[in-house]
Amino acid sequence: MAKNRRVCHLLLRFLAFAATFTAVVVMVTSHEKASFFTISFEAKYTNSPAFKYFVIANSIVTVYGFLVLFLPAESLLWRLVVAMDLVFTMLLISSISAALAIAQVAKKGNNYAAWLPICDSVPKFCNEVGGALIAGFIAVIIYMILLLHSLHTVIDPLLLRKS
Repeated sequence: MAKNRRVCHLLLRFLAFAATFTAVVVMVTSHEKASFFTISFEAKYTNSPAFKYFVIANSIVTVYGFLVLFLPAESLLWRLVVAMDLVFTMLLISSISAALAIAQVAKKGNNYAAWLPICDSVPKFCNEVGGALIAGFIAVIIYMILLLHSLHTVIDPLLLRKS
C-alpha cells in the first residue's frame, strides 16, 4: 500500500514538473511580428511584466518540482515540502491570475481605457500564450492535489494516532 502511494505521489510530482516546464517553454517561445498600416511591432512575452512574472514563477516551481522528485521517501524534509507546496501553489495562482488578466485584455481589449485587442493582429502569439496559460492552470490543479495529498500523508498521521 505504501509503495502504491509513493508511486502515485511521484507520478503527480512528475506531472506537475512537466506542466510547469511546458508552461515556461511555450511562453518563452511565443512571439509574432505584425504590422499595422506602416507601424511594425513584435509581440513577445517580454513586453508584459505579468507574462515575465508568469515565466519566472513557473521556472522557480519547475526547479523546485525537479528537486523534490529526488527526495528520499524517508527524509524528514517532507514536512518542509508541505509548507513549500503551499507557498509554490500560491505563487502559481498569483502568476496565472496576472497573466490571465493581461491575456484577457489582449484578446478583448478594454473599451473604457481605449485599449484595442491585439489578438486579431497576432493570433499565433495569442494562441501560444493561451497554451502556456492552460499548462499553467493544469500545474495549479496538480499542485493543489499534491498539497492535499501531502497534508494527508505528512500531517494527518500526527493528528489521528490512537493512543
